[in-house]
Amino acid sequence: MYYIIYGLVYLLSILPFWVLYGLADFLFIIIYYVARYRRKIVRKNLCNSFPEKSEKEIKSIERKFYRWFCDYLFETFKLLSISDKNLLKHIDFVGLEGLEDAFDRGQDCATILGHYCNWEWLSATGLGYKRHPEAITGLIYHRLRSKAMDRLFLKLRNAHKGFCVKKAYTLRTVVRLKKENKRNMFGYISDQTPKWDNIHLWLDFLNQDTPVFTGGERIMRMMDNAVFYVDMRRTKRGHYVANFIPITLHAKQTDEFFIVRQFFSMLEQSIRREPQFYLWTHNRWKRTREEYEMRMKQKNDSPNQSSD
Repeated sequence: MYYIIYGLVYLLSILPFWVLYGLADFLFIIIYYVARYRRKIVRKNLCNSFPEKSEKEIKSIERKFYRWFCDYLFETFKLLSISDKNLLKHIDFVGLEGLEDAFDRGQDCATILGHYCNWEWLSATGLGYKRHPEAITGLIYHRLRSKAMDRLFLKLRNAHKGFCVKKAYTLRTVVRLKKENKRNMFGYISDQTPKWDNIHLWLDFLNQDTPVFTGGERIMRMMDNAVFYVDMRRTKRGHYVANFIPITLHAKQTDEFFIVRQFFSMLEQSIRREPQFYLWTHNRWKRTREEYEMRMKQKNDSPNQSSD
């Protein structure tokens, strides 16, 4: 199955961008009007995030999102065959000198980002380094249910100097690289929905009470990373700018949850600027504080719990 999928995706990837975007326009009609892929979730997320917008505005953002989402799929497939040189014509990396300054100091870096614009293309960040081309671009990933698709996306993400690491092995990997004196930057996509037992902080994000991941910040503080937020913009179809904005140059010196709070504040600014480029199909607000508190109460009241 993997080789069949790989062959089909590779054939698509070698097509020029203008052909891929023609296919994306056709796919938009299929998934938006025919399959109506996750439209109820998207509409709910948009309405709750932007209560000040009219129905007409919400529908406009919705259609623009689905058009971009189809573009994103084919742009991601393009990673399989596009050359490094050609890819750099389609994405500009701004602010990488800040990361390289940290490398000069013998310090490793972390970037924190959301599912905004084409985050898959950030696997090529290492192509933008001038003084430290050897620096490792670490990509933390969750295994996909389909083994074939999981193997394909590993291939895509490793195609342009990416270095994929399973989430469970993140800490041991960054510690090992530090011991080996190999400079690295790990990217943390930190806007997913945490599991119930991993909820340690709630924030107001896009007008909604939102449980957030904090594990990435703990690793950043432990390693005393220089931390950067990646603010992506789509300047035109097939062209992006990734701006690396410092959050802190010494994570260890920050208060608990400072990095997470800054990240969500900056991500919300990016989304409000151009909301159509956020991944609205994800059921991000499926967990509520009320259910969380009920679950925690039941857990604490369980007879299996040891008493102090």
